[in-house]
Amino acid sequence: MKKSAIMIIAALMVSATMTAFSQQTPGDKVICNLAAQNCLNTVDILQKRLKKLNAEVKKGTKVYSAEELKKIEQKLQETKDLLDKLEGTAPGK
Repeated sequence: MKKSAIMIIAALMVSATMTAFSQQTPGDKVICNLAAQNCLNTVDILQKRLKKLNAEVKKGTKVYSAEELKKIEQKLQETKDLLDKLEGTAPGK
């Protein structure tokens, strides 16, 4: 009898704590939405930056010196790596 009473009480306590952990407060939801929005904005900004850097690399040595072109290509690679990290894909090499 004691065992079954303890089991029932334990089950009730576990079920009560599980519902408390699974619920989000409105503040938690707002923070989550802001974080997701910031991530989406960052991805959009990085994609635009990739396009601009690719356009600059295509101009080549007609516009830039070899050293400047190397710096632009390095920035391009860093941007690609960061975008891959945010999207959760493996870096393309």
